Amino acid sequence: MAATTALTVNYTRIQTLTLYFQHCRSKRWINLKTVNRRSPFCRSLQRHAATVVSGTELARQIHKEVQSDIAKLVAQGNRRPHLSVILVGNDHASHTYVRNKTRAASLLGMSSSTIFRPSSVSQEEMLELIDKFNRDRSISGLLVQLPLPEHINERAICNAVAPEKDVDGFHIVNTGKLCLDQRCMVPATAAAVWEIIRRTGIETVGKNVLVVGRSKNVGMPIAMLLHSDRNHERPGGDATVIMAHRCTPLPRLKELASLADIVIAAAGVPHLITADMVKEGAAVIDVGINRMQDPVTGKLRLVGDVDFEAVKEKAGFITPVPGGVGPMTIAMVMKNTVTAAKNAPTY
Repeated sequence: MAATTALTVNYTRIQTLTLYFQHCRSKRWINLKTVNRRSPFCRSLQRHAATVVSGTELARQIHKEVQSDIAKLVAQGNRRPHLSVILVGNDHASHTYVRNKTRAASLLGMSSSTIFRPSSVSQEEMLELIDKFNRDRSISGLLVQLPLPEHINERAICNAVAPEKDVDGFHIVNTGKLCLDQRCMVPATAAAVWEIIRRTGIETVGKNVLVVGRSKNVGMPIAMLLHSDRNHERPGGDATVIMAHRCTPLPRLKELASLADIVIAAAGVPHLITADMVKEGAAVIDVGINRMQDPVTGKLRLVGDVDFEAVKEKAGFITPVPGGVGPMTIAMVMKNTVTAAKNAPTY
């Protein structure tokens, strides 16, 4: 009897809210284009799929800012920013990434150059080349495309790039400054995630965040950005951040994800995050880039670490793959290059 009464009351309440909503629309009190669909009022009427956050559109915002900064630099009598990229070997994905970066640089009004080296290049040759570029005042930003062949120590190479030219943000000095909430070159992918959250208006202060993946170039810097104090020199998100990784048992991962207001998937595991893990209305940022065979066409296609189609029916915000974090990462490399040009010493 009690259950029947409760159902009747809830049904009556929904009918009342629906009539009130229709009345407000007729009076033009509610604009459907601007109403917050995630409010409790709207949720009681109907369930919406997540807002799909276009990294391509957000990247265009960054591009305009970068173009404006370049125009100001040139107007002040400075040379245009120049990005140099060192590319080792014949990895198809690496060549694609570098091509996208140099194309973006050209479109935004920067100059760029790509220096190719074979997989057999020695570490000593790489260090000599980097030292040469560090001393070249015409080069604003320098990056070495990863991964490198196994016989080359990636950490030694990253630390060889001058911190002020390190547009990837991988130098130990930039890593240390990031951990101390100081201004620095923030790794481009982490900066991309931060800008997506910030520009989309996703609240972080006091929120629970789960970062899935603990790599030193992606997962760790994302966690540092989100958990640090928003009032420090390099403002952070003031969130409560938990990191999961390959040693986190799946049941524990599901438990942590179900409590998270924001889930950032950066593990490199296709479709790791499923709909049953995600909290209703959570923001889900997919950093993963995986190549899987399409069961219908048999062709390889890009997928993320998130089961996009299922999770978007439950999340509040979600980024797609491709077209999410990827374009923003390239945009942040461009922004870092302009920052390096601004900070370059004048002689």
